[in-house]
Amino acid sequence: MTGGAGFIGSHLVERLLAGGHQVTVIDDLSTGARGNLSAVATHPCLQLIEGRVSSCADLPGLASGVDRIFHLAAAVGVELVVRSPIHTIENNLRETEAVLQAAMALRTPVTFASTSEVYGKSEKEWFGEEDDLLIGPPRFSRWSYACSKLMDEFLALAYHRDRGLPVTIVRLFNIVDPRQSGAFGMVLPRFVDAALAGLPLRIHGDGSQTRCFAHVADCVEALWRLVECPAAVGEVVNVGTDHEVSIAQLADRVREVLGSNSPVERIPHEQAMGQPFQDMARRRPDLRKLERLTGFRPAIPLDRIIRDVAASRGGRVGGGEPMPVRA
Repeated sequence: MTGGAGFIGSHLVERLLAGGHQVTVIDDLSTGARGNLSAVATHPCLQLIEGRVSSCADLPGLASGVDRIFHLAAAVGVELVVRSPIHTIENNLRETEAVLQAAMALRTPVTFASTSEVYGKSEKEWFGEEDDLLIGPPRFSRWSYACSKLMDEFLALAYHRDRGLPVTIVRLFNIVDPRQSGAFGMVLPRFVDAALAGLPLRIHGDGSQTRCFAHVADCVEALWRLVECPAAVGEVVNVGTDHEVSIAQLADRVREVLGSNSPVERIPHEQAMGQPFQDMARRRPDLRKLERLTGFRPAIPLDRIIRDVAASRGGRVGGGEPMPVRA
């Protein structure tokens, strides 16, 4: 698993180990952390290799000795993408190419984590896997992430169609986890941290933009079910929840659930990012394909997500006792 020390990857690692699998993680720890794997750090079936995927000399051997590859390594977070566009493009393209080439030796199946960002500036009510994609102009660096991940998708599907490599692509929509950091621009952890500290919740833009926030537990369940679904090979599948909330509503909900009196501030995107910025007005997935293939529909509600993120920080909910930190 590439990116296995990230907040999604670490949960998937735990799921695999609990199921009796041996797991090798390759992660350069640029956005992941060893601490995310602390619960399984001494597990005899876990191997952690620190470094970039494309620089791993033993990558072909590793890829040939496993039943499946999960490719989750990527630049994450809007702020990181905007401020480090060269890193974003090179990291996404080079690492994916290295994984696909290594997987070809024995046609090892690959699950590739893409992103809802590829839908770009589409204003459709629902985003479906067969929709046309509307990407913004290149002078706005945030679209470099969308384009590089979309190129990864094209490459992965080309390996599947032209060379017979079993590939499944999942487009992840705003997955949230107690291990997730707000340092790279993830809005919900950033709001929770501010609310717990009594600091202002800073909304970038006017707050009317909407998102759908899914719990990492639902994401891992969806990924696992897709692995076990032969019909998912060669497909692109949305993974997330379709319960839509505006960023302004999210700030209010965080304050209410956590019993916080923190004020809410709105700042222009350009001020927050330090450069001109284009945002997506909405990002709501059509989940019918996921449900048809797996019979699964993510359902963990937003309030629980907020509470779980707060609990991981030792936060008190509604002025009560500290909530237990989830494993």
